[in-house]
Amino acid sequence: MNETSQPIELLLSVSRERPGTLGAQIEDQLCCAIRDGTLRPGARVPSTRDLARQLGVSRRIVVDAYAQLAAEGYLSLRQGARPRVSDAAAVPSRPQPPQEPPPPPPRFDFRPGGPDVSRFPRTVWLQSLREALQTMTDADMSYGDPRGVDALRAELAGYLGRVRGVVAEADRVVVTCGYSQGLALTCQALAATGVKRVAIEDPTWPQQLPVLERVGLAAVPIAVDDDGIRVDELARAKVDAVIVTPAHQHPTGVVLSGERRTQLLAWLRDRDAIAIEDDYDAEYRYDRAAVGSLQGRDPDRVVYAGSVSKTLTPALRIGWFVVPPRLLQAVSHEKFLADYGNGRIEQYALADFLRRGELDRHLRRMRVLYRSRRDALVSALAEELPDVAVHGIAAGLHATVRLADGDDDVACAAEARRRGIAVQTLRHYCVDPSHTEPPTLVLSYAQMPEAAIRLGVRELAQAVRAVRAVRA
Repeated sequence: MNETSQPIELLLSVSRERPGTLGAQIEDQLCCAIRDGTLRPGARVPSTRDLARQLGVSRRIVVDAYAQLAAEGYLSLRQGARPRVSDAAAVPSRPQPPQEPPPPPPRFDFRPGGPDVSRFPRTVWLQSLREALQTMTDADMSYGDPRGVDALRAELAGYLGRVRGVVAEADRVVVTCGYSQGLALTCQALAATGVKRVAIEDPTWPQQLPVLERVGLAAVPIAVDDDGIRVDELARAKVDAVIVTPAHQHPTGVVLSGERRTQLLAWLRDRDAIAIEDDYDAEYRYDRAAVGSLQGRDPDRVVYAGSVSKTLTPALRIGWFVVPPRLLQAVSHEKFLADYGNGRIEQYALADFLRRGELDRHLRRMRVLYRSRRDALVSALAEELPDVAVHGIAAGLHATVRLADGDDDVACAAEARRRGIAVQTLRHYCVDPSHTEPPTLVLSYAQMPEAAIRLGVRELAQAVRAVRAVRA
């Protein structure tokens, strides 16, 4: 079958009751579509035989119309090739104000935010996709339960119970489009129950602030120290919910201590409050044993949240929330209103991926890789900037680097950017403007190989020393 014999549709109609001949109507409509940009230069149009069949007219009418359009420079006609809109038919666009060219990508990118997506197991994932498509029934291809497909929810319940100590039945798992959507759905459900104020850690992940604001909830920052969130401040804050990262606080990297966990759970019971546990990168640990989920100690008051964004790739847009019974119906309804549910083919693929143990294997490989990169970062910092203190390195994908007293972390980050090194300061994560932190940089080691990490730290150290020289 050659190119011209493949049918192609075009939004065009003719009628003998309209003014003008049928051929003139074809010419006028195609000219208008080309002039207003509906049909762009190079766009394919139906063959004369195909368009004649679509319009129910003689092919000769279409042949003559196309010939006239080609003579006027609107169409490009070549023997044996699909007719196309001529490149010369482009309508001159209005002059646009000059735009600034995008900044070049950084030479060294230490900004936290994601895993090394180049290590995504494409071949294994493709096997799971094939398995999903081969085994899904016609009914599975329809909308289904907006909370997610049963197979994935069952696999997640088993996996989370095994590796994170989460207490969950499959019917309490809601599959979401990543953590952000799940947070929005849960906050909407909380707002519907009368919650007005939600406590958040300070410093914290800044992107959750607009989520809370959008659903009408006030964010109340609570300080974090070396033992995690300050529960004594939480008790005085007059809030009915809290968002926490107990396994690996974002961004400081501290673990919520056992005593603080007990205090937080007691506060939840006394206040009859809800905690949202963001378990965003608990799978990556290097120098300590796994810390079980907070949800496992009070599944009726803790919403457990996770996703594949840090373990596999953000491109999958799959997260999960394990929801207490009193919020389950409201969260499920919000999910239904949001999008009728995540893509089901990907959900069946992830269920197969989990069932075959591929996520466990992938995480074992990535822990070895990330630990090696973390060690490269720590050793390079010790060599290039021996007066800094590195924290939060027992787990996760980034470290916090406390500079020497008197250093200006904002100036250091700006000088680093001038040299093509992307870094963030801890101030970037602070909610309360009056919240002062020691001068601290937040450096990710997830997305660069060890050689690049060492070279990047060397140049970062030069930037820090340059700022010190100016201040001196």
